[in-house]
Amino acid sequence: MKVTFKITAQLLASVRADLKRSHPFAYERVGFIVAGLASCPGGVLILAREYRPINDDDYLRDPTVGAMMGPDAIRKAQEWALFQGHAIFHVHTHGGFGMPGFSGIDLRENAKFVPDFLKVAPQNIHGAIVLSHDAAAGQFWQSTESRSETIDEFLEVGVPLRKWGSHGSF
Repeated sequence: MKVTFKITAQLLASVRADLKRSHPFAYERVGFIVAGLASCPGGVLILAREYRPINDDDYLRDPTVGAMMGPDAIRKAQEWALFQGHAIFHVHTHGGFGMPGFSGIDLRENAKFVPDFLKVAPQNIHGAIVLSHDAAAGQFWQSTESRSETIDEFLEVGVPLRKWGSHGSF
C-alpha cells in the first residue's frame, strides 16, 4: 500500500513557524496535524486539514528529551480523533536541510502513544512526522497490533508543487 501525505504550502509554513517558537522550558515545540483520509489507486492519501499546537501548560518538564507532552495533550488529540473523526499525526522538527529522520527517542515514544489513537478511532491511520527546513519523513500505524510503516511520499501543494519521498527529493 502506497501512503501519500498531502499538505498545502500555507499550512506547512504555519506548522514550521509555530515549531520555531521558543517555549519557557522545553527545548523544542511539538504539535498535531489533523487530517482526513482518501482511498486512491494502490493506497491511501492523507489530506492535512489543520495544525493544532500543544498548549504551553501541556508540556512536562523532562530534561532528557527536547519536548515531552503531558497526558492532557494526548487526551485532547484522542478526542479530536474520536469526536471529529480526524486522523492524527504528531509533528515536530529537527531543523536542518535534507531528509530528516526520527531519533531513537522519537521512535520509542511514538510507538508508545500513537497506537493509542487507534483505540478511539480505528477507522483511521495515525502517525508521526518529523520535519527539516525543506523535507519531511513520517511513520503511521494501521492497527494497535501492527508495527509502524513509512509514509512513502509527501506532496506540498503550492507554487511550485513540491514532492519528496522516503528516498529524498525527486
